[in-house]
Amino acid sequence: MSLDRIFNAESVAIVGASRDETKRGHQAVKILLEEKFTGPIYPVHPHEKHILGLACHPRVSAIPGPVDLALITTPAATIPAILEDCGAKGVAGAVIVAGGFGEMGAEGRERENRLTDLARRHGIRLIGPNTSGLINLHTNLNLVGLRDAPRGDIALLSQSGNMALTLITEARLKSHRGFSYYIGVGNEADMKFHEYLAFFEQDPATRAILIYVEGMREGRRFLQQAYRTTRKKPVILLKSGRSATGKRAAGSHTGALAGMSRVARGAFERAGIVVIENSDELFPAAETLASLPPIRSNRVAILADGGGHATIAADMLTDLGLLLPTLSAKTQAALRRILPAAATVANPVDVAGGTDADPSLFADCARIILNDPAVGGLLVVGLFGGYGLRFAPHLSLKEEDAAHQMGKLVQKKKKPIVVHSLYTSEKPHALDLLRYYDITVYDSLEIACKVVGVLAQYGRYLKSYPAKVDFVMDWRAKARPEAQALITQARQENRHLLLEHEAKALLGTHGAAVSTDTLARTADEAVTCAARAAGPVALKIVSPDILHKTDAGGVRVGLDDEQAVREAFADIQANARAFAPRADIRGVLVAPMAGPGAELIVGTKYDDQFGPVIMFGLGGVLVEILKDVSFRVLPISLLSARRMIEEIKAYPILSGTRNIPPYDKRAIKRLLMICSEIMAAYPDILEMDLNPVIVYPIGLRVVDARILLKNAEADDPPLQGPA
Repeated sequence: MSLDRIFNAESVAIVGASRDETKRGHQAVKILLEEKFTGPIYPVHPHEKHILGLACHPRVSAIPGPVDLALITTPAATIPAILEDCGAKGVAGAVIVAGGFGEMGAEGRERENRLTDLARRHGIRLIGPNTSGLINLHTNLNLVGLRDAPRGDIALLSQSGNMALTLITEARLKSHRGFSYYIGVGNEADMKFHEYLAFFEQDPATRAILIYVEGMREGRRFLQQAYRTTRKKPVILLKSGRSATGKRAAGSHTGALAGMSRVARGAFERAGIVVIENSDELFPAAETLASLPPIRSNRVAILADGGGHATIAADMLTDLGLLLPTLSAKTQAALRRILPAAATVANPVDVAGGTDADPSLFADCARIILNDPAVGGLLVVGLFGGYGLRFAPHLSLKEEDAAHQMGKLVQKKKKPIVVHSLYTSEKPHALDLLRYYDITVYDSLEIACKVVGVLAQYGRYLKSYPAKVDFVMDWRAKARPEAQALITQARQENRHLLLEHEAKALLGTHGAAVSTDTLARTADEAVTCAARAAGPVALKIVSPDILHKTDAGGVRVGLDDEQAVREAFADIQANARAFAPRADIRGVLVAPMAGPGAELIVGTKYDDQFGPVIMFGLGGVLVEILKDVSFRVLPISLLSARRMIEEIKAYPILSGTRNIPPYDKRAIKRLLMICSEIMAAYPDILEMDLNPVIVYPIGLRVVDARILLKNAEADDPPLQGPA
């Protein structure tokens, strides 16, 4: 059923309507009347005849006309019967305010599941439960009770009523922009974040989507939808809290290193979402992206009336990854003709008092700067808006003329201008005119720089969009029969772990370069295998019951003669039996010692919200201490693989230092792509841990590999296909 009938409801029932002014059911009816909701309002109460002058109905099914949406304000225990009644009436959607469901633990989750099943049987879509409500600012459908929310073109999704109140208040007091909708997402029992996103993508009244999220039920579908939405409309998100995923190691280094802040941020940004870290930057970022064209070149200029602000802004923009190109000789010459000799015109441009007598020069300078093809956007910092207040009243007219000109310049050039002004609290008309033209104005230099960074970030994403992947796992598309047979055999033996040689065999079938290991069941076999290696070998215990071989004393390295191999074989067997007396010991793996190179780790795991993710970084025993790793949600593209490598702090080492040649980054990218392919080909795989991987100037070798299988179907986190 189309969500339009819910979000643009033409009729609404208030279940739990009341004469008591302190009750939500009374306040909802009152504000709908006060704000002149355009459709019929039906109070529902089993005993009242009239509420606030409106006829009251004993139940929803008794309402004479059609009902699109029901606001249910009664306690949790009453809601199933009310939904049954709504189903009989053909209600499209219900907003459930009550708590006491999934947020209350296992019992609450069970109650919530029953509620969702009931709603589905009757074809009713649910917002909530545990929601603050819904507002459609354009039809005055206010089911929250919040007054004076400014109308505009930013859709707001929030799992916190207080955060929504903060953002709406900030918009009312500091901005000329407002909201098209507000939806309190609540527990996502039925309607999920990705469904709201899809609706707002198509909504003509919405230009940007602002999200505050604490956790989401179907993260991969959200990423898939965001990937489609962000190419059309900007999505701005603040994520709070950390997932328990990062605390559950699940037997691998990857599990110990993956945290919500690392996995989620990278996933959101890869889907084109602008991720905001600080709450005071959230609305300015949304306001700016809804107002101005993105910066597509990542190159910006600064126009200032003082060196201090210009220098600080230059530092902050550089820290944000933006480039401040030197303006062309033609541009500098044009600026020289209108500015005093003391002005600096390279970038930043400091007018050096040239605007004191005529602030309209700001517009002339802006025009010259934005005509430079090397410049994608402009930040104006300093006193603009305050010349008439500081120097002479007649200068206000000059500033207003400059504001008109800058506004028209943005419309013509399709390049943004952001303004920082010390005089926003004085509310000069020139700043109002800038806002009229959708030029955003801030009293904080830090916020002004941050929103310029946001414009550049979104512009970079749009430019690189064709190289992105859509987060859809192509299950079993590239599965190999011989690899699947290894998994099947492990399942038949009731194992949830591939033995090391099995894991390497699976990797090898997909083209990964793995060490040539041999399983030895006796000391004599170990000696024979070592002799064939033509060099030192390592011996490693093989047991489905021993996950961490080193902890069990099950590894010996650098063995280069028969006696050493025999002694190591006996020691490893004894240590393993002492460590795990009931362990199923299959033998010892004999592996040629890898030559010296850089140690890396590649790992995959399941994230509770996003499904399979991949990790890359420095390997070896220090990986969990250094934590020099990068993450991506799978599948990945070659571009993602390259950027994963470039993101780690140790990247300069891989690129070569002094007399050390660069390592084979192409081989690393290939291994990352192979792991992505494997996770898509075999849904039974829970985690892979390749540590260490030794990379050389030419080629690499997977020295140790661990593959964990899912325990049961119930342990498989929900992995959605196309939404």
